[in-house]
Amino acid sequence: MLAEYPDRTQLQLIIAGITEGVVLIEPDRSISYVNAAALAMHGASSPAELGLSIDVYLSNFTLLSRTKQPFAAGRSPIERVAAEEEFDGVVVNVCPRDRPDRDRTLRVRSLVVKTPAGSPDCHVLVMADITDHMEAEDRFEFMFSANPAPAAICRLSDLRFIKVNDGFLQLTGHAREDVLGRSVYEVDVLERADKRDLAIQRLKAGETIPQMEACLRTPKDTEHFVIVAGQPLEVGAERCMLFTFADLEDRRKAEVALARSEERFAKAFRLSPVPTMVGTLEDHRFVDVNDAFVRVMGYGLEEAVGRTADDLRLWADSRVRRQFEAAFAENGSVRGFEAKFQTKGGGEFDCLVSAELVTINDQACVLCVFQDITERKRSEGELVAAIEAAMADTSWFSRGVIEKLAALRQLSGPATSSVRLQDLTSRERDILGLICRGARDAEIGLELKLSPHTVRNHVASLYRKLGVNRRSAVVIWARERGLDGAARPAVD
Repeated sequence: MLAEYPDRTQLQLIIAGITEGVVLIEPDRSISYVNAAALAMHGASSPAELGLSIDVYLSNFTLLSRTKQPFAAGRSPIERVAAEEEFDGVVVNVCPRDRPDRDRTLRVRSLVVKTPAGSPDCHVLVMADITDHMEAEDRFEFMFSANPAPAAICRLSDLRFIKVNDGFLQLTGHAREDVLGRSVYEVDVLERADKRDLAIQRLKAGETIPQMEACLRTPKDTEHFVIVAGQPLEVGAERCMLFTFADLEDRRKAEVALARSEERFAKAFRLSPVPTMVGTLEDHRFVDVNDAFVRVMGYGLEEAVGRTADDLRLWADSRVRRQFEAAFAENGSVRGFEAKFQTKGGGEFDCLVSAELVTINDQACVLCVFQDITERKRSEGELVAAIEAAMADTSWFSRGVIEKLAALRQLSGPATSSVRLQDLTSRERDILGLICRGARDAEIGLELKLSPHTVRNHVASLYRKLGVNRRSAVVIWARERGLDGAARPAVD
């Protein structure tokens, strides 16, 4: 048929090099020509792969509408152009049936080429690949809808809203149908804006609207103060303005809550009976110290602020300080770190130091609390020394003395070990009984015919299981469970 119309060759030469895809369809529904762009859009390397007729083409490819729905019978673009229907801007999703992962989105229009006599010569399907554009629009649509920040879009041609997200509806209390199609003056997003004239001027010119405070009126006739800004953009082929909003009410509530929180912190910090300081995270310089710190350490507020613990020589042992700082750097907090500190007057006292990372006035700081345990350490030391001195010869321990030791242990707090007697091995129970009778490692070895090394290993294992590190603690643990070493411990 091409031979009958010499201008067909010229037509093919023209369309061969254009970027749009072109398909020529004859009145008998055969496909007579496909340019390289159209083949590429279909993922085909030859016209035969595309199909030499409309029916073969439809069997080779799945065609879906913009909403991903199949076209009704006879309503696909290639069938419509064969029926001499003229159309423009039809969006179609094309996918080879044998390669479902290779789909493209095309914008299609039709042309009817006529002979010099005016009768239809052939029908032309002209297509452009808009896959990337559609994917970008889909991503924008998803992000716009999913974004919790309130936003609305109006056309610049008539200043009417075409999109609003859920965040905007929640902020204003409007229903979607009450906003879409109305103008920015009917749903006034710039009401009482502090630079309203500038905003209106920028809106009409399609230019960026800077951030400014404004008031949104809700359907219940209440007011909502916001920060609003506008950014021009294109949605499809239309120039639009994207309005974004920040709820000032939440920010104001947060600012009030923060101020109250900081006030409570300041009062608690100042009135705490425990020495407390705040230092910078970067170089550990004191930012503030409370009254208890001044009283215990001897340094006044003006002497401490701006200086470091090294400057004041607070730590009795710099190696312990470095261990503390390393533990804080690793974990972000420290609980009950034991150390010795020096006062301004040169005295020493034992402390449990706890530290936590805090933010004060947008600055990362370290909050340190010092608990004086000097008296407790002294009492514990005296008690341990007395017990260990007595345990040097426990053969004379009466049941009453052991019961008093157990009672003393209970007064100090619950047992640290949850191990039961039956959790111990037979050998460990033998050793436990001998320890309760006052036997030393050498005596235990002779009694049980074990080497000194083996005895030490069993004793160390017993210590680990019971969570203790002294023989006296072992005796107390046993007595709490009704054992006094008079006989081999029985197991339930």
